[in-house]
Amino acid sequence: MALQNDTQAPDFKLINQFGESVQLSQYRGMKSVALVFFPLAFSGICSGELCELRDNLALFDDGSVELIGISVDSRHALRAFGEQEKYTFDLVADFWPHGAVAKEYGVFLEDKGFANRATFLIDPSGIIRSSFITAPGEARSIESYRAALEQLAPVL
Repeated sequence: MALQNDTQAPDFKLINQFGESVQLSQYRGMKSVALVFFPLAFSGICSGELCELRDNLALFDDGSVELIGISVDSRHALRAFGEQEKYTFDLVADFWPHGAVAKEYGVFLEDKGFANRATFLIDPSGIIRSSFITAPGEARSIESYRAALEQLAPVL
């Protein structure tokens, strides 16, 4: 079961597509984080979703929200994916232990071996303020992000 709103977001430290360490707590006290779990790089729905986020980055910049994509892919696959699609936000590898962060957030699909499409909006104090998950095979809409960011706004 996915973590509920108004609970502490589990901290993590993973490697991004450039081999740099990204830790959730590094944003604590400074900015909110949109943590976007996606199943796999290079898949049709995931590419479409992340391209839509790329094309709407102003939604996050305007609210001082760090956008982080996370999947079970290796950092090497994420780098190739990010370069192909021209993503300018971090893509972090929940590669090993396989899906450990997705499991902590309650969104790992054991029978598939990857995370569900889940988004958590985490405020600067590390509390999950909004979250949404779509059914397998269903893309998240940009309107869902707008609504979640509006819920986050009062606590910035």
